[in-house]
Parts: sequence; C-alpha cells; structure tokens
Amino acid sequence: MFEALAPHLQLSDSARIVNISSSLGLLKNIPNQWAKGLLSDDNNLIGERVDEVVNQFLKDFKDGLLETKGWPIHTSAYIISKAAISAYTRILAKKYPSFLVNSVCPGFCKTDITTNLGTLTSAQGAENVVRLALLSKDESTSGCFFREKQMADF
Repeated sequence: MFEALAPHLQLSDSARIVNISSSLGLLKNIPNQWAKGLLSDDNNLIGERVDEVVNQFLKDFKDGLLETKGWPIHTSAYIISKAAISAYTRILAKKYPSFLVNSVCPGFCKTDITTNLGTLTSAQGAENVVRLALLSKDESTSGCFFREKQMADF
C-alpha cells in the first residue's frame, strides 16, 4: 500500500506515515535469536530480511514448531506482525528521508481485541496516533517507535 501512495506523498512538504504497532512487538518479546538479530540490525535491515523472518515464522507455525524454534507461544502472530511493522517503519524512514515515518503503540485500549479489558478508551488510543501525525518536523524524528506519548526502544 505504501509503495502505491509514495508518489502522492512525495508531493507534500510534510508527508507523514504513522504505523500502528504494539509494545508486544518489541524485540524483547521475541525469544528467537535469529529473528531478533535480523530485525534489530539497523545497518542491514531491508524488506527482504523482514519478509524472511515472517515467512520462516509462518513455516514454523504451520509445522507446529513455534516452541521448538524459539518463537513466542502466546499471541505469536500478533507479536511477529507488530515487530515486522516496526521494522518496516525504520526501513521506510531511511528510504524516504523527507517523510516522517514512525510507529506507535496506542496503548492498551478497550476494544474487541482486548475483550474490552484495556485501560484506555478508543479515543485515548487514537489521540496517541493522531498526535504523531500532527507533529511538526521540528518536534519529531523519523524511524522511531512511540509508546503512548513517549519515544521507546524497539
């Protein structure tokens, strides 16, 4: 989707991309050292490496090897997909330095996915996302992960 929209965003002098990620997708939640290494290597992080991690996860999932191969056991697909989103955020920020590209965890919101157990309302979670979209270039960096209103380590 991004590649289709990139030409239009390049026409703007204040292009923004805010990817919705999650604190569950942080690298500390991925026990698989191979995957963690590929996703954390900013010097060599490219889309093909992220795809390699996701494809290996899918293969191991289908083969019933999540625990054996060191993948997260609970909410594993969610964790890996959010780690991939955050990795792609960093890739896009490097590829398009004139854009502000960041990812954000909106927080633990009361939604269907949390069976309404969250501590934030949907509006409060949305505020965290919109805040990033509206930051001026002077107020923001690119290629970062934000948890609620603070920059956090990936």
